[in-house]
Amino acid sequence: MLSQQEISDRFEIQDLVFRYSQLVDARAIDELRELFTEDAHVDYSALGGSVGNLDETLDFLKASLTQELFPHFQHLNANVQVAVTGDSAKGRVMCFNPMEMSLPDGGTQMFFLGLWYLDEYRRTSTGWRFSRREEEKSWVFNTPDFMNL
Repeated sequence: MLSQQEISDRFEIQDLVFRYSQLVDARAIDELRELFTEDAHVDYSALGGSVGNLDETLDFLKASLTQELFPHFQHLNANVQVAVTGDSAKGRVMCFNPMEMSLPDGGTQMFFLGLWYLDEYRRTSTGWRFSRREEEKSWVFNTPDFMNL
């Protein structure tokens, strides 16, 4: 049976996961800083993204998730699996990510990504934060030919 503390921890972590997607979809990239520890490591390389510390990650997201390149996208999370051990936790989160991409010919193409986030979380004085986030590719559908995913 789960303790009240573990139930609370899991809900707080789930809220953290959902807040991340909300901020990314709103392109509120600077606000993501409050969701990560200062020493966080982020690895988006499974789907062609950056690997690095928090500053490098935020710079990558600002440069890549522009309205001009991706007019519309959404991150839908499910199957949030969390294991809490004291002040740290690990998680595996399913993400379905439809994206509309602007093409060089002036048109757009809708494609879909299926991925898992492999997370590590740390309890801080301001609540649970991501200390590590890594994407694991599950599948892709209808990506533009030049993307090579």
